Amino acid sequence: MNESTIVAFRNPEAGVEDSLTELLCAGAQRLIQQAVEAEVGELLARYAGERDVAGQWA
Repeated sequence: MNESTIVAFRNPEAGVEDSLTELLCAGAQRLIQQAVEAEVGELLARYAGERDVAGQWA
């Protein structure tokens, strides 16, 4: 039993192989960006008027 069962994965930095994969990656990146922007916006709004113990704006 000397056969290898290791599967070589493609290098994601090597480029996209097909247009469907490119479309899916672009869509996923947009969704992640929108989610992060929404989370940061909520965080900033939550602490907009807050000051720390030294009186500095949070």
